[in-house]
Formats: sequence, C-alpha cells, structure tokens
Amino acid sequence: MSEGKTMHLEQGWEFMQKGIIKLKNILEGLPEPHFSSEDYMMLYTTIYDMCTQEPPHNYSQQLYDKYRESFEDYITSVVLPSIREKHGETFLREFQKRWANHKVMVRWLSHFFHYLDRYFITWRSLPPLNGVGLTCFRDQVYQELNGKVRDAVICLIGQEREGKQIDRVLLKNVLDIFVEIGMGQMDLYENDFEAAMLKETAAYYYLEANNWISQDSCPDYTQKGEDCLKQEKDRVSHYLHPSSEPKLLQKVRRELLSVYATKLLRKDVSIRPLALLRGDKVGDLSRMSRLFSKVSRGLDPVSSIYKQAEKKDVVGLQEQVLVRKVIELHDKYLAYVNDCFQNHTIYNQALKEAFGVFWMDGVAGRPSAKLLATFFHNILKKGGSKKLSDEAVEETLGKAVKLLAYNSDKDHVAQFIELYRKKLARRLLFHNTANDDHERSTLEKLTQQCGHQLTYKMEGMVRDLRLVGEYHTRFEEYLSNNPHTNREIDFTVTVLNSNSWPDYKSFVLKLPPEMENCVSNFNEFYGTEDERKRLRWIHPLGVCHITGNFEPRAIELIVSTVQASVLLLFNSSDRLSYLDIKSELNLTDDDVVQLLHSLSGAKYKILNKEPNTTNISPTDYFEFNSKFTDINSRIKIPLVKNKAVDEIKDVVCDRRYEIDAAIVRIMKSRKSLRHLDLLAKLDAQLDGKFKPDRTLVKIRIESLIERGYIERDKQEGLYLNVAATEHGITGVALIGSLKQSVGPATLGRPVWYEGRREVHIPPSSINSCLKAFEYPFLVFVEKVQRF
Repeated sequence: MSEGKTMHLEQGWEFMQKGIIKLKNILEGLPEPHFSSEDYMMLYTTIYDMCTQEPPHNYSQQLYDKYRESFEDYITSVVLPSIREKHGETFLREFQKRWANHKVMVRWLSHFFHYLDRYFITWRSLPPLNGVGLTCFRDQVYQELNGKVRDAVICLIGQEREGKQIDRVLLKNVLDIFVEIGMGQMDLYENDFEAAMLKETAAYYYLEANNWISQDSCPDYTQKGEDCLKQEKDRVSHYLHPSSEPKLLQKVRRELLSVYATKLLRKDVSIRPLALLRGDKVGDLSRMSRLFSKVSRGLDPVSSIYKQAEKKDVVGLQEQVLVRKVIELHDKYLAYVNDCFQNHTIYNQALKEAFGVFWMDGVAGRPSAKLLATFFHNILKKGGSKKLSDEAVEETLGKAVKLLAYNSDKDHVAQFIELYRKKLARRLLFHNTANDDHERSTLEKLTQQCGHQLTYKMEGMVRDLRLVGEYHTRFEEYLSNNPHTNREIDFTVTVLNSNSWPDYKSFVLKLPPEMENCVSNFNEFYGTEDERKRLRWIHPLGVCHITGNFEPRAIELIVSTVQASVLLLFNSSDRLSYLDIKSELNLTDDDVVQLLHSLSGAKYKILNKEPNTTNISPTDYFEFNSKFTDINSRIKIPLVKNKAVDEIKDVVCDRRYEIDAAIVRIMKSRKSLRHLDLLAKLDAQLDGKFKPDRTLVKIRIESLIERGYIERDKQEGLYLNVAATEHGITGVALIGSLKQSVGPATLGRPVWYEGRREVHIPPSSINSCLKAFEYPFLVFVEKVQRF
C-alpha cells in the first residue's frame, strides 16, 4: 500500500480471503503451493495496515470478528459434513484428522492476524486468537459429536478386551482431543468420556466375574484377575490419560475382588491360603497378596481365612506356641519375598499389610500386645527356655522383636511396652530372670525397634537394681551404729523410683508388731538418706516365708505379706471371725474375701472355715488347721484373683499419670492456654509413647482442676497456671521386703516382706514446678537371717 493511501476493509479482506482459501485447499489435500516467505509477509502486512490506520479506518474489531467467522464457515461447510457421514473407526479417524487440520489452521491464521494479539486484544482484554480458534471447534464440532466419539472409543476398548486388535495410536490421538479442548482442565475428559468408560468397565467385569466365580478355582480366578489388571494398566500407558489409572484399577478390583473376596477364598478347601502355603504354591500366594493388598480392607478376608483354618490347631495351645507359629509363618513369607520375588517393593508391602492385619487383630482372639509380651516373659523367666541354647534364645527373641515392625499403630506398640515392662518388673523383683544377658540383649533390641522414649523406664529399672548392694551395705552400717534399733527380724528392702516402675495397688495395712518394728527401722534409716522423700509401702507385693508348725510336720509356707498378717493373728487366737480379721488388719471386704478364700477354700486349706461352704461371708469363723500336711516341705500359696484382669485396659488406665505429668509440665511454663492448644502440645509431648484418648484427657484435666494444679477461666475459655509452690506434691516411690524366722513354738513369722507408702514433698523442697514426677531413685536390698 502506498504511503498515505487508505486500505478499505473490503479491499484488504478480499486479499486475506485468497490466503485463507489457499490454506483450506492445502488442508483438504488439493494441489496448492505452500506459503512462501513473501506470501506470509504480504498477509501479515495487510492485517497490520488495516489495524494501524486512523479511525474510522482502523478495522481491528472487524478483523477480529472475521477471524472467528473464517473458522465457523469452514467448520459448517466442510468439517462437519465430512465427519457426520462416517461411523465407527472411520468416524474416529476423520474426527482426529479434522482436529489436527483445525490446529494447523489456527496456527497459520494466528500468525497472519498476530498484530491483533499484540495490541488490540490485549487492550480490550478479549480472548486470544488461539483460544478463539479452539473454542470454535469445541462449540461447533465437539459439543455435537463428543457423545458419538465417546461411544466409538468405548466400543473399541471393549473389542480389545475381547481379544481383538485395535489401533491404539488412533485412540491415543482421539482421547488427547478431550484434554486439549479442555485447555488445561480435565473436566471435559472426565465428564464426557471417563465417567462413561468407568461405568462400562464396571459392567464388563461384573459379567466376567459372574462367569469366572462359578467355573474357576481361586488360583485360576486370581490369575485371570491379575492378567486383567495388567491389561488395564497397559491401556492407560498406551492411550488413556494417566489420571484414569487409579480409578480404572479401583473399578476392576472392586468387581473382581472386593465383591467376591469371601466367596472366592472359601469356595474350595484345597485352594485356601493355608493350603497353598503348605503346598508351597508360591506363585498363587504372591499373586493373592498382590491383588488383595490393593483392595480396601482386601486382606481382611485373607486374614480371616488364616485364623479360621488354624482354629483347630491352636485350641488348647499356649500363647508361646501361637507366637512361634507366627514367627515361623513370617520366616516362610520373608523367604518368599527375598528368594522368589527379588525383594520387590510390592511383595514387601503385601507382607507388611498382611502381618499388620495379623497383629492388629490379634491371634486366636487374643490381643497381640498381650500375646507378644507373654511370649517374651515365658522365654525370659526361669525355666522358660531350658530346652533352647543361648543362641536359639537370642535368635527367637530377635525374630519376635521384628514382629513389632509390622505394627504401625503406635498405641498398640505402647501397650506392648507397658505390658512387657510390668512383666519385666515381676521378673526382676521376684528374682525370676533366667539370664541377665538375655534380658539386656532384649531390651537393647526393643530400644532399637521402638525408640528410647518407650524403653527408657525399663532401662532405669535394670540400672537401678544394680545399686542393691550399695544400699544394703549402708543399711547394715546404720543398724550396727544404732544399737537401740529392734532387730527381731532380718529383712530385705527394695526401694523403687515410681517414674520407672509400674504403679501398684497400696493400702494401709495394720501390720503385726514384729513387722511394724522392721518397717520403722527402715523408715528411720531412709530419713537419714534423703529427707525430701518418704516411703510408700506396697503390701500386695510383699512375700513372706513363714514356718507352719503342723502336727504331722513343719512346712515352710511362701505367702504374701497380707496372707502372712492373717496367719500371724492365729499365734494369739485359736479361732477368729471374719469381722475380727477385717478389723485387726484394717482391710476392705473385697481384700478379706480374697485372702480368706486363698487360705481356706483353695488348693491349700491352712485354715478351717465354719460353716464349710465355698463362699466367704461376714458371719464365717476360721481356725488354724493343725492337721494340714503336704508331700512338699515348702509350698507357695497364691492369692486367688477375684476376677480376670484386663491387662490392656489396665495399661490404658495407667496412662493417666503420664497425661497428668505432661499437662502439668505444659502449663507450668505458661500463664494460660486454650483447650485446643493444650491438646496439640499434649499430643506433641506424648508422641512416640502413645496417642492420648480425648475422653481420658478431659477427665484428667478435670482432676487437675479439682486438685488445684490448674484453673479454668470460664469467660475466656482458658486454662490458667497455678504456681507450683502453692501445693505440696505427692510423689510415689518404693517397695520394701522383710525376712524373719521363728522358733519352733509358734506357727510362723514373716521371712520376706515388700510394700509401699505415699511420699509427700513439702513446697520448700520443690526447686522446679511439679518436678516430683521425675525424681530418679531405686534400690533393692536383701538379707536373710539364719535359723
């Protein structure tokens, strides 16, 4: 165009139409030379000139509209008629071809009209040229034909599932159109194609599963299922969008596995999991684990089959045998993973999930935490592993510790640790440990597996018992230097730190005079050792060796401190009533019933009861059974338990002390704290130990408020810190033991005694708020008098 000469719209557009027609001919495959550089520059310059002229000859808006009209006219006159007349795979090819041509047309016309994009469209905030071109195809072609495209694609997928060969490249190109037309969003792909494809997939495999379940064995069925899952993953990799994979596989697993899981695993005894295991059907077992581990709760039916198949074998067996079976099963599965499956991640995951379910649900109806703790106890106690060598014991304990790795629930692990700690305490206190080296080795393994935060208390227990000799020596020196002390009875004392040892039931027992003298002596000595602490005696843990002078012959009786206190009453009285015994010892009815039943109604009848009935009642009378005899010269008389103890529940209840201590530690450094903030900090402080139950936390907060450790600001919704120096802190401590022998004229006196009493620490002794929860102190002392 000559300088200063105006180009009118009709003139300029006539020239542009020639270029557009040439482009359409090229797309239709008609003989037409390609655009040269000169052609491109002329077309671009024409648009440029018409857009840079002064109004009213600036035709930017008109050219923008004609750009859109060029696509619409071409689609209406050429594209749609060519696609509509075709069907099936031919239809898809034409649809894909027209989309490819359309993108070429958009690219070239966008270049010709590029000046509009640079200035006019930017200033007016209009959709860019590329977006306008794609929108035209979406609104005119896609909206009309997407349903037909979807059905044609699903039809081809169905044919492929039936074993026919299809053009996967074609499907890939067609399905990419759903994504490209969405211009960065997956809505069109998901709503217009994927939803219908998933529905059709579910229907297809529903019919397949119905056929297979009636005619195939479990291994054959799972083989077909695994093949189908592999084929569906293969389809995703070749032509479906990657986002479809989890949804597609979930549909297939649900129809093939979830719906028929229980029926499939029960349909034939010969192919149940344990039968496959015993027959070394490695491929079938590994396939089953792989398949069901991916289904929501898919391993539940498998683990249920395991438990039901083993019921006949485990009836009447002890916990130790059950855990050994689990260890053997784990060794076998682990060998499969390492030797047969090259330690592949999927098999390790299947193993972890399988044994996770196994331990989370317990074995044969028994909680896994209690079961495993009992297993360790039975091996580590005296006589528990006499048939095993030291190497075999170490190996067995190591394998048992590894089972904890499959328990992902921190709370279950914490329960096991608490149960193990209580059993360890009994082994240590009653000298029932078979081998100290095994105890230390097991503790090291547990620390490595569970963390120091869960095992540090047990480490403290073991460490504190090493001080026994030192403490005993100092007590003997004290007795030697104080001749006024009454030494009728030799006795031993174990002083324990409450922060490390389990909490035990205690009550105020009115001791016989000879026992009370021993306790007084030790209390005086302990006051010289540490003025800030006092002893709390635990009478139920006491053990006494007394000599019973029966008419046939004397027999040594091993009884508890409280049982011994009952028997010593008969040194001064031949006949006592229920109420007399209760009053003399200051006991509750429950404790009296338990004690008297163990001495008169159980295996060893040391006392005769009137009337001679099974039940103990307040109207009963008791007298010493002088005719009692036994083939053994020493017998142990256990306390009869009133009811079964729920050890798991007991562990949960014991956590209230740790929750109290944690709340107090949190609050002592703050003036106030909101409830949710307190819960968050409590979770963080107890993380690694256990997850505090919200109901229990609420109860403990209320308890601390009642006891005055914290206050509640009802208006602000805050908990307020109360200065620790306003309170005396009650700590818990210690266990003592007592031994004594008697002359031949009496029934007997205590030889061994243990117990605890409360510690009250005055405010002046508290250097840091509420630190009483953390006082470390433990000693165990033993001495036996010759007689």
